[in-house]
Amino acid sequence: MKILIINSGSSSIKYQLMVMPENEVICSGMIDRIGLETSNVTFKTATASIEEMLPIPNHKVGLQKVANMLLDAEKGVIKSTSEITAVGHRVVHGGSDFSDTVKINDKVKEKIKQLFELAPLHNPANLEGINVAEEIFSSAEQIAVFDTAFHQTMPEVAYKYAIPNYLLTENKVRVYGFHGTSHKYVSEKAIDYLKDNSKIITIHLGNGCSMAAIKDGKCIDTTMGFSPSNGLIMGTRAGDIDQSVIFYMIKNLGYTPDEVNAVLLKQSGMLGLTGYSDLRDIEAEAEKGNKDCKLALQMNAYRIRKTIGAYAAALNGLNAIVFTAGIGENSSFMRNLICTDMDYFGIEIDKEKNQIRSKEPREINTNNSIVKVLVVPTDEEYEIANQVYQLLEN
Repeated sequence: MKILIINSGSSSIKYQLMVMPENEVICSGMIDRIGLETSNVTFKTATASIEEMLPIPNHKVGLQKVANMLLDAEKGVIKSTSEITAVGHRVVHGGSDFSDTVKINDKVKEKIKQLFELAPLHNPANLEGINVAEEIFSSAEQIAVFDTAFHQTMPEVAYKYAIPNYLLTENKVRVYGFHGTSHKYVSEKAIDYLKDNSKIITIHLGNGCSMAAIKDGKCIDTTMGFSPSNGLIMGTRAGDIDQSVIFYMIKNLGYTPDEVNAVLLKQSGMLGLTGYSDLRDIEAEAEKGNKDCKLALQMNAYRIRKTIGAYAAALNGLNAIVFTAGIGENSSFMRNLICTDMDYFGIEIDKEKNQIRSKEPREINTNNSIVKVLVVPTDEEYEIANQVYQLLEN
């Protein structure tokens, strides 16, 4: 069966058309920098490719562009949308309602909408992708795969907040964790590579960033919590911050709660520190001597190193750390910065290996490094396709 995977992120759309269970990719592509005048659009098949730079103001326009490329008379791969059996959607927040992959109906869409406040940069984009896909691919089954599912194995000591118990029991306020599809995929690839599944830290670095501590193949802790806004420094999100800052901004500086929310989610992180949200731009400016960009990169790496230390304690040891996602896979600079001065933990990076690019899992540690340092390209689209196929077959 042909399954179209739509991974609608906060500033990007990744997509693949796959034949399952053969795992054959018919086409793939990406639209990134959504909301900017310089959005990148790619579309690749075995025989053709499209690369364009044009303004993509929002996800609806981006998804319509994807559909047009799929149906293109010269380079397209389908003649009719009826050829697609199912559309698999990555949905970031499933709350306490969804811990498994589900068929989408009006009730599911309403639940996703109710969770907008918990994932304001993602769930609206996810739902937009669903709504547009329902219009364009009207004969296909629409399936939701939730980012929170992989983290449901966390023990209570990790997912429970130190707040009144009723907020958990009655209001479901707890750590949910995100990027679960990616953490699941790369951890399984790392375990297969290492032939050891005991103690791994996965580091997903993109516009959104998160880490997970994985023991015996199961998540025991993760940096994102009730929403995808906390933890590491991200493209536009502040990550961890003292909650008193929020009350100070409201009571002393005159911000409304909505304005504080906008600052912390859309104006902070690397954007707030440097004026740029894309790490490629920040690295380029740092090379030119931009002090704000240099400091922001150091702050980003510092917080990741601190979390490696915390998770090594939670795991009571460490076999490997795994870099993945756009920054984790492609930025040798950030990997080197993160792994510098980590010799106490037995982490030592090989600078020559670190420069090598590959689509396969690879080691970038020295021979003397006690802890393996891996780069594992994530494939959330495959993971989603596999879960969609399993649901439909079962």
